[in-house]
Amino acid sequence: MARLTRAQQQERTRAAVLAAAREEFAEHGYSDAKVDRIAARADLTRGAVYSNFPSKRALYLAVLVGSVEHVGEASSSPALDEAAAVFARVWLERLPWSGETPAGGSLQSRSLDGVFDDEPGRTAMAQVTKLEALLLALCLESRAPRRTRRVRLAELVLTLLNGAGHLAGTAPGFGDPFDVARACGHLARLDLADTWDPPHLPFVAPAQRTQDPWNPPAELPDLLTGRPAGFDGDGVITFLGTGRLDAAEEAVRAARPGDRVTVAVTTGDPAELGRLLRLRIGDLAGCLRRVFAPDDRPRLRVVLDDRAAVAAAAAIPGTGDATECAVRVEAGTIVARARGRGAAYAVASATRSGRAG
Repeated sequence: MARLTRAQQQERTRAAVLAAAREEFAEHGYSDAKVDRIAARADLTRGAVYSNFPSKRALYLAVLVGSVEHVGEASSSPALDEAAAVFARVWLERLPWSGETPAGGSLQSRSLDGVFDDEPGRTAMAQVTKLEALLLALCLESRAPRRTRRVRLAELVLTLLNGAGHLAGTAPGFGDPFDVARACGHLARLDLADTWDPPHLPFVAPAQRTQDPWNPPAELPDLLTGRPAGFDGDGVITFLGTGRLDAAEEAVRAARPGDRVTVAVTTGDPAELGRLLRLRIGDLAGCLRRVFAPDDRPRLRVVLDDRAAVAAAAAIPGTGDATECAVRVEAGTIVARARGRGAAYAVASATRSGRAG
């Protein structure tokens, strides 16, 4: 029998650890799961587990990422209020049935209750949820009679759904998911006076005009489609840490018609915060694909630049969870760049001469 290569052996070990971890988390839940028992289930040492996953939290997130399925593809999109209700029904499918064990139910619903109890994790959770709301809002806006901002509606829908998810774990059997879905549809009819007018934008410095080379790295997957994002075309690339994801909307709203806008997410903790992004955005994208037709889904691309390959190609130094930088690429050249608060807006609104417009 041919000997396994080192890479093959490592892949086999990771698969064994993940299978054992899934059993452990399904039986004991996240809080009571033990790495020693996971190692014993996989017939490995504790060190072998930690050599592949640096923490129990990283391992739990890896199990959840592996459970996300992308099935179905909508061929047409419903009207605004129906779209909110249909999205809610799809999202609620993950909730456990009454009688499911607490641990098994948490795993099925991909619950993160009690997982991120530190400040960096809580900040990242809030920012990832803001990005989720923007992505859902862009889909809802495509179905609105007047394409007005729908971010506040998306935030309300996600608040209601996440509340239902929390209750499913703490008070199983409470509430009717169909009522929750109908309520989300009714929310779409409210006038929330949603406007886009951040007070800091008028004070953002113009983007710097440049003529820097652009040699993009190997393609990274777009978390919204699962396909290679591609960096060889013109457009705006904004680099945002997991603590600044709410700035993605600045690039989206300021971009010129036809611009390709890419959010490259940077983090100093790819094992945990990077996996959090993969989980939540990948999960949301699967729901959006089942509700909205391709033409009604956001043109925004989201990639996880966890090895700073895209940032290095754009000469963005010192990336991390607080990063906020942006560049505009035209004809294979970086023609504008900005750094700091408002960078995404400055670059996205820059004219072809490289000055803010």
